[in-house]
Amino acid sequence: MNGLTDTILNMMDTTQEPEDYIGEDGLLHCGKCHKPKEAYFPQGKALFGRDRHPSECDCRRAERERLEKRDADEKHNAEVERLKREGFSNPAMRHWTFENDNGKCPQIGKAYSYVEKWETVRTENLGYLLWGNVGSGKSYFAGCIANALMEKEIPVCMTNFATILNNLFYGSENRNEYIVRLCSYPLLILDDFGMERGTEYGLEQVYNVIDSRYISKKPLIATTNLTPEQLRNPEDVPHARIYGRLLEMCVPVRFTGGDFRKITAQQKMERLKKLME
Repeated sequence: MNGLTDTILNMMDTTQEPEDYIGEDGLLHCGKCHKPKEAYFPQGKALFGRDRHPSECDCRRAERERLEKRDADEKHNAEVERLKREGFSNPAMRHWTFENDNGKCPQIGKAYSYVEKWETVRTENLGYLLWGNVGSGKSYFAGCIANALMEKEIPVCMTNFATILNNLFYGSENRNEYIVRLCSYPLLILDDFGMERGTEYGLEQVYNVIDSRYISKKPLIATTNLTPEQLRNPEDVPHARIYGRLLEMCVPVRFTGGDFRKITAQQKMERLKKLME
């Protein structure tokens, strides 16, 4: 009991700085902000013979809030770093953000809306099927959504079936457990859908992933060079099963922009020519 009493009394002590002073109310005041660093117990009550307890002055409150914010920011940044490290199959995807957008993708507003209305699209299991020519900005669009959600500490997995099939075949994780983990993400993004190997095993695993996602009732975003017409008229039954599920889960969004990769390559060529001159 003596130890507990000493602990409580120490907690009730107020640290006095050289510039602090006793105000007209008999309380210790901060010499910087001139606000009380103590407060009386209400209605003349006392604790362990003391009629006052420590109180935060404006200086102490501001310092506490600064430290709390710093700790919260560090914790947030560490969590975002973990999510991006685990959620992206390619580190370059970290740079596919709204902040780095060059303004040449006319569909980018739909990405903003998807992030802003995330709780609704998540609840209603609404996904995108991003289709169009190579280099039209589909993957960047999806990456913007992934990065923005991760900044909100929402786990996202953005990968492709080449990586998924490699992990299923060579990974140390049980295949069923791996698929379950993919389906545990609030949002799964499949990049370059339709470019995977057309083997019987590969197609079966593709269907298992998409069907498991369908059963989990969680949204899916896919990017593809295939057109909706090609998806509606598959070449065989295995593809029909896969494409049917995908069209049921995702709303098609067409990308009509130019080939940004060719534009970038041309700009680099022109820049190099100027340097060589």
